[in-house]
Formats: sequence, structure tokens, C-alpha cells
Amino acid sequence: MISLFSYSLSYTEVSIVLLVALFIGMAKTGVHGTGILAVPLLATVFGGQRSSGILLPILILGDIVGVIYYHRHASWKHLKLLFPWAAVGVILGTIVGSNINDHVFKIIMGTVILISVFIMIWIEQGGHQDRVPTNKLFANGMGIVGGFTSMVGNLAGSVMGIYLLSTRLPKNAYIGTAAWFFIVVNCFKFPFHVFVWKTISVNTVLFDLLTLPVILLGAYLGVVIIRNFSEKNFRWFIIVMTLVAAIGMIF
Repeated sequence: MISLFSYSLSYTEVSIVLLVALFIGMAKTGVHGTGILAVPLLATVFGGQRSSGILLPILILGDIVGVIYYHRHASWKHLKLLFPWAAVGVILGTIVGSNINDHVFKIIMGTVILISVFIMIWIEQGGHQDRVPTNKLFANGMGIVGGFTSMVGNLAGSVMGIYLLSTRLPKNAYIGTAAWFFIVVNCFKFPFHVFVWKTISVNTVLFDLLTLPVILLGAYLGVVIIRNFSEKNFRWFIIVMTLVAAIGMIF
């Protein structure tokens, strides 16, 4: 066992935490799908609601890296439509999460992940842009769902994938807009985790800071993959692994 601040973990559990940090770093620089796999992995170590609090500072560290790298590539026109409604979604998620036990929380997380996997597969097939609505009402709805799923399990990646698909943004603008969305929403969520759910403490932040070198390594790998390699086979691998992990969470 390894004791780090208030956490006592086995070597296997430490390895899972580091793998999660690597995946988050990769996700924040454009390798889609790795972030969603991080959620069930961390839940196997800490449980549902508690893992969502432990993951949040790791996500914010990754968001900072993503924003630094892609800060010039963002569509603020679209972000301004999302932010107010995402805040509503976060508040709704906080209320729901405060009134259920951890078993139900994990089932909700697993269900959202399964839905997200099917969304990822749908997006992966390509050619769906003309089927995605582009009106303001759609953006507002995506903001609420994005905020809710972000609060209940840090699972808004696929929701934002559908919304950003509707914007027809170029690749860098797509990644940059997502980076700014998540850093703002994740920072907004932080006080709710601290004061309402009590899933984040000083020890949580100090523990997560230890993962920063691995997050940076993941961010670098993400940039390399985006620049030099085809993502398709890797994304399908992530989709299959995420599907298996989600089913494990539910059953």
C-alpha cells in the first residue's frame, strides 16, 4: 500500500490513477474518447460520487493545458449560448447527486456512459452534420444536458461532441471551443463539490497535483497523435473499452 495525503492505495490503484491522468491529458489535446474511459476506471478505485470529486482537479489541470495550447482557437459566439444553460445543468446535477446513494450514482454514470458510447459511434460513422439541429433552442438544451452530465460524473464530452458537430467548426476551433467550455464549467462545479457534496478537500487537490507530470505527458501524446497519426483505430479501441467498463459499472 502507498499512503498519499489522506489516501491509502495499492500499487494497482495508483497505476489506475496515473492511467486516468494520462487519458485526461490526451483528451484535452484532442484525442476524443480517452476522457470518458477515465471515468469508470477511477470509479473502480474510489466509487461513483467520490471519484467524480477526485477527478475534477485532474480535469481542471488538463483543461489549463488544453486552453494554453488551443486558446486562440475558440468560438465565443457558441460559448456564450452554452454557459448560462450549462450552469443550470450543473445546479440540477448537484441536487440530484445530493439525494441518491453511491450505488444509484454509479448506475446513472454507467447509463450516461453507455449513451455516450452510442453517440461516439454515431459521430464516428461521419456524415451526420446535416442531421444535427443548429438553432438556439438546441444550443440551450445541449448546455443544460452538458452541465448536468458534467456534474454527475464528468461525462459531458459526448454531449459537447454533438453540439460542436452542429457548429461545423474546423478541427482546431472545435478543440479550442471545447477546451474553454470545460475549463469554465469545471471551475464553476468546483465549489459545489467542496461545499455541497464534500468530495474535494485540500488533500484531494494535493493528491491530484502529483499527477500533473503524467497529465502533461498525455497532453504531449495527444498532440503527437493529432498531428502525425490517424485516430480512427485508436478511437474505436477506446470506444470498445469504455463500453466494457460502463457495463461493469452498472452490473
